[in-house]
This record gives sequence, structure tokens and C-alpha cells, in this order.
Amino acid sequence: MSDDYTQTTRDIRISVRSFFLADQSRPDEGKFMWAYRIRIENSGREPVQLLRRTWHITDAHGRTQTVKGAGVIGQQPVLEPGETFEYTSGTPLETPSGFMEGLYHMVATDSGEQFDVAIPTFSLDSPHQNNRLH
Repeated sequence: MSDDYTQTTRDIRISVRSFFLADQSRPDEGKFMWAYRIRIENSGREPVQLLRRTWHITDAHGRTQTVKGAGVIGQQPVLEPGETFEYTSGTPLETPSGFMEGLYHMVATDSGEQFDVAIPTFSLDSPHQNNRLH
């Protein structure tokens, strides 16, 4: 389990924690799997809706994959002021470490203004890395 990574953009606080999934990984085949838990908190004064997401997933060799899509886990949640939304998802890599970062594309539901919220860069670390001891 890693530390929490947190970033706030326009009163929207994003917290991330990643977990290496040893039972779903096959290091001898170059398959490494992580889960990540994300908490989105609206500490602003107006409701917001998460419309889309953009992820940049980079492996230990510097190869970056961009993933875009509507909402998260099949939902486009609306967060009233003070509300939070949490979900868990996952990603595979071909290397024993990497990192992820991205954006949530949001809309302020009262004004219709669209804006991006930064997802903090977080590391994907496994016990199979050469350069770190766990």
C-alpha cells in the first residue's frame, strides 16, 4: 500500500491511494497489476459533475499510454457542496513500476462552466522493482 497523493483544483480535492495486486500479477510474464482508490471531494459552493477523464499511464521504460473516456466506472457523478465520491479501478503495466496522472473534466452544474481538475501524479510501485527495497 502506498501513501495518499492529494491535489486540489477549484475547491475539488482529489485523493489517490494505489495498491499492488500480487495475486493478479505475473512478474515472470511481464504483467503487473495495480488498483487505485480515488476520493473526489467538493469543498466548493456549487454542485459539479464529472463528465470525462483523461489518464496518462507511464511505465518504467517511459512509455506513456493515454486513456480517455466518459465518467468513471460507468458513472458521471454529481457532487453537491460538501459531498464526496469514491471509487476503485485498476491498471496493468508491463514493468514492475510506473506512475499515473490525469485530469477530470468537470462542469459546474449551476453556471454550465466547464473546467479541468488535476489528478495528482501517483506512483505504481511493486516489490519486484530492482531499485527499491520493500
